[in-house]
Amino acid sequence: MKYPSVLTIPLLMGCSLTGVRAQEKPNILVILADDLGYSDLGCYGGEIKTPNLDRLAENGIRFSRFYNASRSCPTRASLLTGLYQHQAGIGRMTFNEGLPGYLGTISRNAVTIPEVLKTAGYRTSMVGKWHVAETPLREDQRDWLNHQVWHDTFTDLCNYPVNRGFDTHYGTIYGVVDYFDPFSLVEGEVPITEIPENYYITDALSDRAASEILNSDNRPFFMYLSYTAPHWPLHALPEDIEKYKDTYTVGWDSIRDNRYERMKKLGIFGDLDDFLTERQFNDSWKENPTAEWDARAMAVHAAMVDRMDQGIGKVIDALKKSGKFDNTLILFMSDNGCSAEECQKMIPGKNDRPDMTRDGRPIEYVRNKEKLPGPETTYAALGPQWANVANTPFRYWKAKAYEGGICTPCIAHWPKGIKLKGGTISDSLCHVMDIMATCVDIAGAEYPKNFKGHNVIPAEGKSMLPILYGKVSDRHKFLGFEHFNESSLISSDGWKIVRPAKSEAWELYNLNTDRTEKFNVAEIYPEKVEELEKIYYVWAEKCMVYPNPDRR
Repeated sequence: MKYPSVLTIPLLMGCSLTGVRAQEKPNILVILADDLGYSDLGCYGGEIKTPNLDRLAENGIRFSRFYNASRSCPTRASLLTGLYQHQAGIGRMTFNEGLPGYLGTISRNAVTIPEVLKTAGYRTSMVGKWHVAETPLREDQRDWLNHQVWHDTFTDLCNYPVNRGFDTHYGTIYGVVDYFDPFSLVEGEVPITEIPENYYITDALSDRAASEILNSDNRPFFMYLSYTAPHWPLHALPEDIEKYKDTYTVGWDSIRDNRYERMKKLGIFGDLDDFLTERQFNDSWKENPTAEWDARAMAVHAAMVDRMDQGIGKVIDALKKSGKFDNTLILFMSDNGCSAEECQKMIPGKNDRPDMTRDGRPIEYVRNKEKLPGPETTYAALGPQWANVANTPFRYWKAKAYEGGICTPCIAHWPKGIKLKGGTISDSLCHVMDIMATCVDIAGAEYPKNFKGHNVIPAEGKSMLPILYGKVSDRHKFLGFEHFNESSLISSDGWKIVRPAKSEAWELYNLNTDRTEKFNVAEIYPEKVEELEKIYYVWAEKCMVYPNPDRR
């Protein structure tokens, strides 16, 4: 079903508005966090101070079943194109495996949201992390990462944001960055070789987004604000860390239990009760020899989220000052669940991981929790214990096909458009690829069959506009997932199969009664497993998943 564009919204809502001008089309602001846990935000049960996002949720909609592609670059490719990540060309990471679904960069058979919206009169801008282009390594990669040598490009210029539909881009091309001195920082096509004192990328991105809004013209705008926070390394400003210096000294279990109780009071999963999974680690906080380090690590994570929320507050203020707030659709989400990564296997000086600062100070990759995280001279990550807490009430984390990896918070706010009561929690089945269809609907644009001489793969996403209007929505019959042989399929009737490796058996969960995958019922309902498995293989072949497990 084709839902009305913004130009016919007044008729749909029973209003008499006519002659809507192009500049009265809604603005669209998509904000993407990086490795944010499901319950990190206050409005999803967290203890982290996020008043700006909480207010958007209080006056907008929260989604409880919003899905992604389980990892940064696949999710970003899916979000930008309205396709599954393999169709968009990034089934795994940003390296080219020579297969259509694994090009390592966005395919030319896909179009991006800004490429489509520009045809409808939108000004398009991106602020932040790109991470959807192949980034081949150089012979002097280590010196390049350490800002000791410079190259003109970080990837093929044709794959830069400004050559995939964005009028402007300030941000990074690579995935992992030093928050105080980020590698691959660009303005359009031009590398930024110097940064000011006291630079912190979260602030820089927020300030740039706010400035662009305040200085924008009368055209409707599409802005993609893609934060690096709170992805590792654990880098935060001292004043933000100070806020949480004692918060996490109570330990993993206390924080997790408190989040769970707040989630129940908020009704994130409606009337469901008893949905907290067993924790995925055996460590005792009382007997934890590195409790000081662990409490500090989570405090830094919280500080990073807090600073991002402060920046979003600046962007909201800019929207209000410019008179654009009421007619701007704001969509906030995360690219995947919180990460369980640790530093043990990271190789300094390789890929996107520097081993010294610009002024020659060594960067220590904290492998044995011997140095407190937070400053630029340390690279550290949360690890599985706090990741399990951040993703309360789910199991697992980033890169997994379980809910802790693929289900993340999403907030929609649009005073002039949303007709549901503020604070509504929607359990509609949605996916990041739905953002393209939603933008096309809102802008009154047309998704093309051909673009710049290339045939375009038909969009897979479904518009979220009817959900925002409080109308019955034609949602997905199923959603498919695959990343490094982690496979899953969710059907519209609430059943889900998961296979953590192609050598393992499918697991089956009924998300209607078991929202957090506590009970594998595959042996009880083998016919349902078989039914969903057949659908999965059809989906995998269509979406260029290769190698397609068991069907090479």
